[in-house]
Formats: sequence, C-alpha cells, structure tokens
Amino acid sequence: MTVTDDAPGDVAGFVAALPKVELHLHLIGSAPPQTVLALARRHPDGGVPTDPEALRKYYEFTDFPHFLDVYREVNMLVRTGADVVTLVDGLAARLAASRVRYAEVQVTSVWNRRAGIAPADLAHALTDGRVLARERHGVGLGWIFDSDALLGAEGMAQTLAFALDHRPEGTVALGLGGAEAGIRRADFKAAFRAAREAGLHSDPHAGETTGPQEVWAAVRDLGAERIGHGIASAADPELMAYLAAHGIALEVCPSSNVCTGAVPGLDQHPLPALLAAGVQVTLATDDPGMFGTDLNREYRLCHERFGLGRDELADIARTGARVAFCPAPVRDAILAEIDQVAGPAMGSRDPG
Repeated sequence: MTVTDDAPGDVAGFVAALPKVELHLHLIGSAPPQTVLALARRHPDGGVPTDPEALRKYYEFTDFPHFLDVYREVNMLVRTGADVVTLVDGLAARLAASRVRYAEVQVTSVWNRRAGIAPADLAHALTDGRVLARERHGVGLGWIFDSDALLGAEGMAQTLAFALDHRPEGTVALGLGGAEAGIRRADFKAAFRAAREAGLHSDPHAGETTGPQEVWAAVRDLGAERIGHGIASAADPELMAYLAAHGIALEVCPSSNVCTGAVPGLDQHPLPALLAAGVQVTLATDDPGMFGTDLNREYRLCHERFGLGRDELADIARTGARVAFCPAPVRDAILAEIDQVAGPAMGSRDPG
C-alpha cells in the first residue's frame, strides 16, 4: 500500500466521479432515516421511534447483538410490496448519488414473510423495484437472498425455496447473514450446495465478528465465491494467501465494522493488511441508512485513514466490477467507464 500525497479535495472530486459497484448492501439497512420514520409512523405498533432525534439515538449501537435487534425491528415495519418498492427506489437514488452503476442487494425473504409480505408479492415488488431503479436512476440491481443464521436450517430452507421457486429477475446468489458467534457456517453446507447446483452463486457472511476459522468454513463447506466482510482473515496469513491465490474477494465495510463494534475503530481496521497481502477487496456500506454513510464516503475514508491514492481506489472499483455476479457486458461497460475517469489500470487483479 502506498501512502499518497494527493490533496483531500482532489481525491474527493475523483471519488465523486469514479464509477463504482457495490456488492454488500442490505435492503432494510439501506433505508434512509426519512423512509424509516415514514414506515414507523405508518406502523406505530412496531416500536421504532417516530421522531428524528429519537431515531438517531436508536441507531447508536452498543454492540453487534444490539445492532441485529434494531435491524430486525426495522425489518418488521416493511409489511407490503409497496413498502419494498419504496425501499428499492430510495436505495437506487442513494446509489446513483455515489455514481454506483450496479449493486447486489441482500434481501432476507424470511423476515419479509414474517412481516406479512406473501412470497409472490415480494417477488413482484423486487421485480418492479429493479425496473424502476434502472429506468429512474440508471442503476442495475442483482438480488442475493440471505437467511438470518439465527433461524437455523429451517430459515435457510425457506430462503432457498423462495430463491428457487420465485427467482425474481436479477437473482444471483444465496447468502447467510445475521449472528455469527456460536453458529457454524458448515451447518448450512447442504443448502449452499443445492443453490450452486441450481446455478446460484455462494456469498455468505463470515469472519465479521468471529475468527478466521469461519472464513475457512465458508470457503471449504459453502463454496464461497465472495465473502461478506471476512475481515478476520487478516489474522491468518495462510488464509489471506489462499484468498489471494483463488480470487475470493472480501466485501469490506469499514464504517459498518466500527458502528457495530466488530472493530474498535478505523485505526485498528485490517483493510490495509488485507490489501498488502494481495487479497481482493471491494468496498461497501452494508447498512448505510443505519450507519450514516454512503459509498463515496467509504472511498474517501480509505484515502484519509489508510492512505490509498487514486490508483488504489480505482483498482478497488475495478475489483468490484470484476467479482460482481453481473452479466459480462455490464462488467465490461463499467470497467470501460472506470478507465475513462482513472486512466488504464497499471496492473490487473482480475481473478481470471
């Protein structure tokens, strides 16, 4: 990693102009505060604050379990297909503001169903929202259907069934999110095998709040092609070497990791170590509505706090396009746009 002498203002302008891909983004957590306030007022029985200042304090997370509790409460406010379309519209507008051309969004269909949305209605809403995102905001979307690990094998079975039976246009992968402590990635091996056999990609969370052994499990047992977070990999040089050699990218979300307490602060974040080891990294926001961030801010933080210069930021943007589960023409168009802004890449981290 090279420390840059670029002026902050110059880098901010470069980041704003740089076309990007975002690959770790949750539908519920992407909702801006004003959208959550509207839903909370529409459904006052949900227990989510209806006052802006109270909502701000509500989003001050004490630890990772507290964050998960808040996330599920907000999730239960989304009770109709129209609510889902509203979320997708807001999400796409925020992505477009950070010059995101394509994003893969994680949808926890089990919780949507428990909130009262029938599977067919959810599928239709996602399809409508995807069209709206492309036509109104110029953003392409793919769907990753992830299960909450706390729901165990039953939740994963329901998630897989939704993904395969309804398969909204743009469905690309099966995921696994939520709590990690005490829940083995290997316990979900059969579902991920079935998903891969059905043509879906494998993109589980691992190594966000647990050690590198669960990243190994995600790779070996779940056939992970990308890893959500995966920051614990920095504690295992052999694992980092394996990820680098096999082109398995990590979806790194710096602000999220600080807000949830996964890392004590940005100064202790392992992103620089991962990059130094040659691990492919793509930047993401995770739950930007809850963490008060956007993708441009994450790129700027990597300049300000980790010393990444323009070439390195552009390389991260290219990595995002290369490891996305999007059609090749979409990928090629984004890479060409990046080259127009940043100039041709000095080298390639293409996983081949």
